Amino acid sequence: MPNPLCEATRQIIKATIPALEAHGVEIARAMYGRLFQDPVVRNLFNQSHQGMSERQPRALAGAVLAYARNIDDLRPLAGAVELIAQKHVSLDIQPAHYDAVASALLGAISDVLGKAATPEVLGAWGEAYWALARLLIGREAQIYGEQAEAPGGWNGWRDFVVAERVTESSVITSFLLRPADGGKVMLHRPGAYLGLELFIPGQAPLRRNYSISSTPGDAGYRISVRRDGLASRWLHEHGLPGTKLRLAAPAGDFVLHDTGRPVLMVSGGVGLTPLLSMLEDLLARRPDAKVHWVHGTQSGETHAFAGRLRELADRHSGLRVTTFYEEPGQAEQDHSLAGRPSVDWLLAATEAREAEIHLCGPRAFLAHFVPGLLAAGIADARLHYEFFGPSESLLAA
Repeated sequence: MPNPLCEATRQIIKATIPALEAHGVEIARAMYGRLFQDPVVRNLFNQSHQGMSERQPRALAGAVLAYARNIDDLRPLAGAVELIAQKHVSLDIQPAHYDAVASALLGAISDVLGKAATPEVLGAWGEAYWALARLLIGREAQIYGEQAEAPGGWNGWRDFVVAERVTESSVITSFLLRPADGGKVMLHRPGAYLGLELFIPGQAPLRRNYSISSTPGDAGYRISVRRDGLASRWLHEHGLPGTKLRLAAPAGDFVLHDTGRPVLMVSGGVGLTPLLSMLEDLLARRPDAKVHWVHGTQSGETHAFAGRLRELADRHSGLRVTTFYEEPGQAEQDHSLAGRPSVDWLLAATEAREAEIHLCGPRAFLAHFVPGLLAAGIADARLHYEFFGPSESLLAA
């Protein structure tokens, strides 16, 4: 990943690291305040991530600080750049949106740092911002091109219809989505997600991402949604067969790593949705693949796809399924253990030390497993994960 910044600019950026450490969240908060004065830009963001917990301002502050700390060698940020580019494409972010962010970021730095935000500092950060923006814009252009050229692919928003809905558990419902024009869709990479744009009466347009839980096919997609925030509640209540939705083409960089090693899939709650797509695709291609599926959920009532996992395990001798219920009932049939899976349990009871490990769940879930597995000596190259929550994006989350 090339670094086009001159030495003088890099030195100024590094000199601002202490200020970012002390005031980064305040700068991010001020930046969003400026951005959200424009309702068009405001609607690109998930406002639930801007609430009392300030998760998104903190995530953005961490991303900006990481950029400053790695300003001499941007290669360690290549994965973050790919994640952000994929997220932007799924929400139809365009190059023109970057101008608004540049203005808001530099204005926020000036507001918070005051006299310390000299013309030299603002000039260096402007140069640094646009260097990163050009990398993102270039990568996003490549992804948009790949989507447009793929059979059944498209750019922007395409009309789909809810063809079928299935209650998977007390909190998760699946929606089978077909193109309204009757055409075909592009094959997704298992683990990918869709961008969805909703128009709810009395609300600004909402843009959200939902993982695809079905295997790749050219007829449509299935998303499996936990009833939680404003958008997911609307889907559960109003997403009946015949309902029209607008979708962006599949995107995302959380994909199956099939290297011939055993595969370990560990999910929490609705985090099982992209892993199910990976699992079914893997077993369709390699029926004898050695896979251990580990899932944690509250109880049998919240356990989605339990029957489907039983069917797959009965059909494929290499698939082993272990389910944890936090609140197991006396009549539960599908759980193996009570409580939650842990790093120690994975190391003792699964093929974790040899496997390609795929993890998906909320931030706390990954905050437990990823550092713990790395500390236990698991190679970073064998840890593949995605969390459901605000990402370290400069433009939307």
